Amino acid sequence: MQFMHPRLFRTARSRGGLYLTVFLGFTAGVATVVQAFLLAEIIDGAFLRHLSRGDLHRPLFLLLLVLFLRALSAGAERYSSRRLALGLTEEIKEKLIHHLSRLSPLQLEKEQAGEIQAGLSEGIEALRAWFGDYLPQVLLSAVVPLTVVLFVFPRDLLSAGILLLTAPLIPLFMVLIGQSAEKKAKQRFKALRRMGGRFLDIIQGLGTLKLLGRSRDYVESIRRISADLRHTTMEVLRQAFLSALALELLSTISTAVVAVEVGLRLLYGHMVFRDAFLIVLLAPEFYLPLRLLGQRFHAGIEGVAAAERLHALLEIPEEPRPAGNQRAMPEHPCIECRGISAAYQRRESEELSPVLHDIDLILEPGKIIALAGPSGGGKTTLARVLLRFLEPSAGRLLADGIPAEEIPLEDWWSRMSWVGQEASLISGSIEENLRIARPTATTRQLEGAAASALILDFIEGLPQGWQTPLGDDGARLSGGQAHRISLARAFLRETPILILDEPGEGLDPPTLEALSETTGRLLEHRSALIIAHRIETLRRADEMVYLEEGRIKHRGRPEELLAGPLKHLPERGGTVG
Repeated sequence: MQFMHPRLFRTARSRGGLYLTVFLGFTAGVATVVQAFLLAEIIDGAFLRHLSRGDLHRPLFLLLLVLFLRALSAGAERYSSRRLALGLTEEIKEKLIHHLSRLSPLQLEKEQAGEIQAGLSEGIEALRAWFGDYLPQVLLSAVVPLTVVLFVFPRDLLSAGILLLTAPLIPLFMVLIGQSAEKKAKQRFKALRRMGGRFLDIIQGLGTLKLLGRSRDYVESIRRISADLRHTTMEVLRQAFLSALALELLSTISTAVVAVEVGLRLLYGHMVFRDAFLIVLLAPEFYLPLRLLGQRFHAGIEGVAAAERLHALLEIPEEPRPAGNQRAMPEHPCIECRGISAAYQRRESEELSPVLHDIDLILEPGKIIALAGPSGGGKTTLARVLLRFLEPSAGRLLADGIPAEEIPLEDWWSRMSWVGQEASLISGSIEENLRIARPTATTRQLEGAAASALILDFIEGLPQGWQTPLGDDGARLSGGQAHRISLARAFLRETPILILDEPGEGLDPPTLEALSETTGRLLEHRSALIIAHRIETLRRADEMVYLEEGRIKHRGRPEELLAGPLKHLPERGGTVG
């Protein structure tokens, strides 16, 4: 068990708020010592030295002033620690979101969305407690007791020695208990992430589960995971309560030892009342920071467990981005694949699974290429290579002869629009979903894109119009309506290159016909690579490429291939893969 997580401490140390927080806490501690000294002076003067009321005015006034200073410092210290924690956690959250946004879609596919969400919510909250409660208290537990000892030492060497001998027992017990508690806290955070990921998956697929009659089975799964989380949470709390009990017991016994030895020496006349009373007042204050550290010990181990998971996300390596001479993407480029091969890394393995083999392809300006082939043939992988979501393991990707690695990713993506087979929609309004493609679009441009995608009349007919919330992943839209929102985004971007995964399943014939018309509008004056699922789409293309087992098996004009080697493909209305 580490009292100070090195990486978190370095993060906090870079902010001046940490030193201000500790200084304010130290000021409150010094005020406590002065308060005890003044109180001992007043009681000794009033009852033993019989000072007059006038003689006590000055120490009483100073006592009130110190009480006010102590309260002010304690309040300011609490406020400063809260601001420190809020600022640091927001900084970590922004860094994490920025890092995740720079990862490729394939890298994010390896992480469960629910686990990431749990890290950004529960994990950040745990870090906030670590920065705001635990960290300042660790530092104050070292500074304030030392201040008290330095004040007691010239007045009573024996009492100072007892304080110094008993103080290390509290951290010692924290370490002994913490070794077990830290392991339990990591188990709890893992169970929390597991439950978050599973719960999100079930909510997103609830309709499918109900149709398959499996919703109750997955409810039982959630119940088991929840029970596991409850069990690990109770284990963590049990450890936290045990730690608090041990520390409270140690500090109480240590305070009693100091009080007894001071009382006995006072009784036998070996000590003056003022010093004895002062030490009895300061003994609880000596152990108070250590007791508070014990109470916030739980926040410390929870924060470390959360930090390790968040740092694991931050350490996911980004795709290498070439430095040096960067070249601009041409306005209307000719995209060329020369001997492209690609592979995916297997889950939890260093091995690569080859998917594409020696692909040659030229997408000229204004040309439409249709990709067809059986499922798993490599169509989607080729689209990902062209989008540079996946770097080829061999071969070259060029734009007007410029190697892709010499063109910044953002510049490359600025010339391309991607419309997937399933629309990716957020739970905001229709307008927010369209503005993802072009945040600065005017109302006229939004309406024009919606009209081109044949969805404007539908939007304007809704009670809330453009501000209609779509629900999670477009839950309030039909499949055809959601896909037309995606097509409207592509219209809004006005890019010269379109990569389209045509929807081929789950849509009725009238919807497919409407989408076919919309897609035809979108393809005008654009270069396009279409993953085709219908014969009608193949016939519209300038060139057809048939992929099988990651290799180009057939290529040529669609009418020639469909009349020749691919005549076995289904006729109108059928799907081709």
